[in-house]
Amino acid sequence: MEFFERFAIPHPSFAIYASMVAAGLTFIAIIAGLTYFKKWGYLWREWITTVDHKRIGIMYLISALLMLFRGGVDAIMMRAQLAVPDNTLLDSQHYNEIFTTHGVVMILFMAMPFIIFFMNFVVPLQIGARDVAFPRLNALSFWLFFMGAMLFNISFMVGGSPDAGWTSYFPLADGESVGSHYYMIAIQIAGIGTLMTGINFITTILKMRAPGMTLMKMPMFTWASLITSVIIVFAFPVLTVALAMGTMDLLFGTQFFTLDNGGMAMLWANLFWVWGHPEVYILILPAFGIYSEIISTFARRNLYGYKSMVGSMVLISLLSFVVWAHHFFTMGQGAFANSIFSITTMAIAVPTGVKIFNWLLTLWKGKIEFTTPMLYSILFIPLFTLGGVTGVMLAMSAADYQYHNTMFLVAHFHNVIIPGVVFAMLAGLTFYWPKMFGFMLNEKIGKWTAWLLSIGFLLAFMPMYVTGLDGQARRMYTYSESTGFGPLNMVSFIGAAIMAVGFVLIVYNIYYSVRYASRDISADPWDARTLEWATHTPVPEYNFAITPEVASSEALWDVKKKDHVLFKGKYEKIHMPNNSGVPFIMSCIFFAWGFSLVFSLWIPAIITTIGIFICMTLRSFEKDHGHYISVKEIEDTESEMRGA
Repeated sequence: MEFFERFAIPHPSFAIYASMVAAGLTFIAIIAGLTYFKKWGYLWREWITTVDHKRIGIMYLISALLMLFRGGVDAIMMRAQLAVPDNTLLDSQHYNEIFTTHGVVMILFMAMPFIIFFMNFVVPLQIGARDVAFPRLNALSFWLFFMGAMLFNISFMVGGSPDAGWTSYFPLADGESVGSHYYMIAIQIAGIGTLMTGINFITTILKMRAPGMTLMKMPMFTWASLITSVIIVFAFPVLTVALAMGTMDLLFGTQFFTLDNGGMAMLWANLFWVWGHPEVYILILPAFGIYSEIISTFARRNLYGYKSMVGSMVLISLLSFVVWAHHFFTMGQGAFANSIFSITTMAIAVPTGVKIFNWLLTLWKGKIEFTTPMLYSILFIPLFTLGGVTGVMLAMSAADYQYHNTMFLVAHFHNVIIPGVVFAMLAGLTFYWPKMFGFMLNEKIGKWTAWLLSIGFLLAFMPMYVTGLDGQARRMYTYSESTGFGPLNMVSFIGAAIMAVGFVLIVYNIYYSVRYASRDISADPWDARTLEWATHTPVPEYNFAITPEVASSEALWDVKKKDHVLFKGKYEKIHMPNNSGVPFIMSCIFFAWGFSLVFSLWIPAIITTIGIFICMTLRSFEKDHGHYISVKEIEDTESEMRGA
């Protein structure tokens, strides 16, 4: 009986039921996909065991979209709870759980896989590589992320969700429930996968570029991915150590973050934000790279100020590590420290502003074509600028005492992340969809979606600036009618509902386009400029039959306008890696290991730990030299694709 009580569903409430419905719909979607493929053997052979960077990228995309709707359910429930005063839709515990899981899911399990999807699918094509540097490590990275996400998301059904906020500050994360255990261990598993991704893409970009592609001839998205990967490699080990220390506090009674016996709760806060603020730029820099590619393509101009764009991204990456203490302006760290971090926080706005002017000057006198990706990109500029300005307001340490623990900060953060990251992800998804699947998403539905999301965004978050300045505290699950916050919070709920309609339209657009979109499109339907559009659609396993030789960052544009010969020489056999089931099996063992630690099941934890080391040992002694694609196979594939 005690065993079953340990795993009981803790709160059979509206919040739990809504989350279970979201999980059920996700499960149905997965089963429907498997049914579509008809044969589980195909799924295992072509997807679960794949090491192809393109398919791994698509699996990141599917995961990100599923988590977008999972986190969206939490967002709607929070806005519904705050829509009217003294609401009883959620109680304080449920609100805390939803508040926590929304933040973690959206940042770590939605935005992160979305940007890694683009890095996986686009970067090797942009630099003319056959694959990433470590294909099997790439597969393991995905499956560790996926199992970490799944472990985190079963918490609301088994044991109880984390409830200490997405930052999981101690002593709120006191370990009285297993929710904090889920937080520490699930994010640790997913974070290890992300760290591997950073190492992989640094190596890929530095060592596998096509002939002629010097660092200063790389496309802007590749530059953004390189800098992002460097930030990942420096920032994620800090999170790894912090999570390991937090796990030991919760499971083994150590005293790193306690309030007595020498522990320091602020140590967790410092370690978290030493990772957490660079994490913001891990999300935003690839988004900047996507906007740069799209704006240049549809303004029909080369990107203005290439060197200044690269320099500003490098400067942003450096400054991102020296601003973390602006999260502590209200925590008594002293005027001198506050002043230093106030200056560095305001300074990071300068290179960001440089990029805004780069994009505006690219648009200036351009022959602008208002496609759906371009519409997202143009809407992004004023909306993101507003978020940046409010960020400078928060950077003033004296004023931050008024803003910090209010809805003003919530509005600022979303004002940066939604136009800056979510709009970029949707713009890039629409832009690269034909390269992935051989047909285009419907432009009319796409533009309706962009406008609905923008209008909904303004209605949802602009009122929060006002209520925040009027004193509405963040993290509070209710308020009295006498505060006067009710009408503006209802406007916020309406805005969130409009955004929800916009996200439903994305699903409908995919459904509609799968059924009705023309498959008779070229490999370059947007008249693009960079190398990824120079190969066939769908992209063959080997990416390029002949390694391209590039002359600038706009390799395909050189072919169109300067008669540059991109593919020289003749067909030669191509070496490719073999698929492997070990990454998936190893990640499943990691999942079981994490679940065992969450509930302190020590015998399964020991067994799974041994299993992880067995997988690593087998890989160390495995002799897998990959396979070759013969010249005949290449000729047949190229002939078939040219005919198609």
